[in-house]
Amino acid sequence: MAASGGYNYRDATTQRGSVKVDRPLSVNSNPKSSVKSKPLVPPRRNSTGSVAGGGAGAASKDNTGVPGRVRVAVRLRPRNSDEMVLDADFADIVELQPELKRLKLRRNNWDLDTYEFDEVLTEFASQKRVYEVVAKPVVESVLEGYNGTVMAYGQTGTGKTYTLGRLGEEDTAARGIMVRAMEDILADVSLDSDSLSVSYLQLYMETIHDLLDPANDSISIVEDPKTGDVSLRGASLVEIRDHKSFVELLRLGEAHRFATNTKLNTESSRSHAILMVHVKKSVKGRDSALSSQNVNNSHTVKSLKPPVVRKSKLVVVDLAGSERIDKSGSEGHTLEEAKSINLSLSALGKCINALAENSSHIPVRDSKLTRLLRDSFGGTARTSLVVTIGPSPRHRGETASTIMFGQRAMKVENMLKLKEEFDYKSLSRRLDIQLDKLIAEHERQQKAFEDEIERIATEAQNQMSEVEKNYEDALEKERLKYQKDYMESIKKLEEQLVMNQPKHDFEKVTNGPKDDGSNVTSSKEICKLHVEEIDDLRKLLQRETSLRKAAEEESNNLKSQLTQWKRSEAAANSEISKLRKMLEDEAHQKEKLEVEIAALHSQLLQMSFDADETSRQLDKSGPGKVGGLDSLMTQVRHLQLNDSGNEDKASIAKIFEQVGLQKILSLLEAEDNDVRIHAVKVVANLAAEEANQEKIVEAGGLTSLLMLLKTSEDETIHRVAAGAIANLAMNETNQELIMNQGGISLLSMTAANGEDPQTLRMVAGAIANLCGNDKLQSKLRAEGGIKALLGMVRCGHPDVLAQVARGIANFAKCESRASTQGTKNGKSLLIEDGALSWIVQNANNEASPIRRHIELALCHLAQHETNAKDMISGGALWELVRISRDCSREDIRTLAYRTLTSSPTFQGELRRLQINN
Repeated sequence: MAASGGYNYRDATTQRGSVKVDRPLSVNSNPKSSVKSKPLVPPRRNSTGSVAGGGAGAASKDNTGVPGRVRVAVRLRPRNSDEMVLDADFADIVELQPELKRLKLRRNNWDLDTYEFDEVLTEFASQKRVYEVVAKPVVESVLEGYNGTVMAYGQTGTGKTYTLGRLGEEDTAARGIMVRAMEDILADVSLDSDSLSVSYLQLYMETIHDLLDPANDSISIVEDPKTGDVSLRGASLVEIRDHKSFVELLRLGEAHRFATNTKLNTESSRSHAILMVHVKKSVKGRDSALSSQNVNNSHTVKSLKPPVVRKSKLVVVDLAGSERIDKSGSEGHTLEEAKSINLSLSALGKCINALAENSSHIPVRDSKLTRLLRDSFGGTARTSLVVTIGPSPRHRGETASTIMFGQRAMKVENMLKLKEEFDYKSLSRRLDIQLDKLIAEHERQQKAFEDEIERIATEAQNQMSEVEKNYEDALEKERLKYQKDYMESIKKLEEQLVMNQPKHDFEKVTNGPKDDGSNVTSSKEICKLHVEEIDDLRKLLQRETSLRKAAEEESNNLKSQLTQWKRSEAAANSEISKLRKMLEDEAHQKEKLEVEIAALHSQLLQMSFDADETSRQLDKSGPGKVGGLDSLMTQVRHLQLNDSGNEDKASIAKIFEQVGLQKILSLLEAEDNDVRIHAVKVVANLAAEEANQEKIVEAGGLTSLLMLLKTSEDETIHRVAAGAIANLAMNETNQELIMNQGGISLLSMTAANGEDPQTLRMVAGAIANLCGNDKLQSKLRAEGGIKALLGMVRCGHPDVLAQVARGIANFAKCESRASTQGTKNGKSLLIEDGALSWIVQNANNEASPIRRHIELALCHLAQHETNAKDMISGGALWELVRISRDCSREDIRTLAYRTLTSSPTFQGELRRLQINN
């Protein structure tokens, strides 16, 4: 929201700063506001994965938390142009004393009421000053691992959106809290090891819409049964890599936020905007340690400790401004929006009152706003609230109400808790990498060992073969040499014997027989000759013996060399055995490591069971969401490229000028199914803006959308087309056109064939809008509208049931009005079509939107006396009695009581049953 005096921020850009956030967490206390409130939910222990910041063996941090009171600052808006004219003769009703942190509210010309706040910001306070005293301590806590909330509350037009969401494109000094907080967060985190993601939502008419994906307009709230944390199923979660992308997301979200022009504010926000920044930050100096020891020349992992991460969330809430209908001039649909805004703010005020008074019951379930903020007030988050006020005496009542809201909020005390846990997934990835490295190193060493063994064995074999060959050659040479010498000696002896034999015979013949003396002499000579031969032979034998000894010595030398080579071979075999043993040890350690990793994976799966369940539920939500976001982002980037020279964001009017509505509508008849899907999504986004609805209808867009329901078989086209028709059906003129073109029959056919809850929700919303037209009651029922609503009950999805209940309530309200005016007689068409039994069954439904609409429907049905007997027989009387006593909404409770007391039939039955109403 922006004040009419220059507080319009939706045309800004941002310049990133580099502020380093490095301040420890400080605890706030207020000696004047020491009432300790109960949290919105009972304190719960953190999930199994949370860890303490102490020793390695710590498993969880002390869950008592750190007390931290809600800090409240008040900011005064300067007078705008209207107030300078209308209030020129009157003084400001607010007097600020910032040095004393006091505010004085003028009761009359003499009396003033004095209030104290944590900070008092004058109309001259800069945006930087506001950020430093309101939001920066919360941002520092988020960076230290605590959840944090920054919220703006005040009358419409007092500068809440200016304080929080100003982009500061034209003037960087005008940057708001959202932009400055992201600058500090980006300056502190390391995107290489940390992660940063953003969701941007709006709460409009008790329905949560995704500002980053407008087609996703029915996000449900999911509560973790173990931790009590609140999450939003199906909301877009976009990772932030730089400041520019964050500013683009803010600009995109602001373009889809509901706003309108009222007497109090030219651009009044009609929804509560909620920015969620999720920070996942690694804790330095406490990450996993892998220590190893050398055992048998191998490295064995001795201890495994996962890294510690801190998960925190910063929530920035820009509440829609409270307004009085007589001052804002709201009417028609704008009036319904104002009622919804005031109801949600009233529910928030009740919760703050209950917390401030330490009440035993906190009505947190009365509104989706209070459910979303259950951790911000009385929970575990550090919360700062800035209340914005104006100086005009014409709005003294709203200013006083805002001040009292801030005073009560100062009494709420939260218990801050550190969100730390083991990052088992990161450890698993690191262990997988380490295991791959060890396996690769093991295989490399094993290959090197095998190559070395093969080389040594080959070398030893070659040397042994060479030695054996040399030895055999030497033996062969010696044998041949000895054999040759032997043969030569034998030959010489034979030759000598042959030579001596003839000579001896000749002497015997020549000399003849002699006497004994000569014979003796001859015998001596012969003996002498034999002795000489024997000596020669002995010498030859000695020489042969010496040669044989030399050969034996040579053989011994060769044997010694062979023995030495065998010893080398044995040493090599021993080394090979050692290497094989090392390989076996490595394999054994690998098996142990795999067992440890398997156990760690099992523990990881067990500890992240809830996260996996949530992921599977998100996966079951069906295709189309991500595609829708990507398609939308592609179109928006395309439009920005086409108009990159403009400083302002391309509005819907510029889209018409650049693309042309006729071209967009012509794509609805394209043969390519993807083109038709993208085209119908664009038309649905355009139909969400009331200013474009008349143009779309005049160009034939309504006829094209109804034709898509009739001819297309694609579930996505049915869902988005039905959503666009639901937006168009909010206009009374368009409602008659839809009926005249057979829209009810087509919507009923789509409801009968549809299975997707989102499609059925869109169809039910369109029919529910048509049910609120008094002129179309009979025709709507005749064409099967009521039957189609009741048929969609089969889905069972709470969002679908909420739309069905809304349609029944609208129909019953129109019937009640017609009966009062005398234009309708007879029993209710709802009762004739069998809706009463379902209404009674869901009158006490746990979901607040369903229960509220059903309670209204029962009250409207009961106002027509003709329906009384059927309602008594159907069990509706008991529910009316319960509503008149226990309903949380006073207006419905009063209506039920007045209906019971004014009906003679009901009064008679109550007297018969002896029930006092």
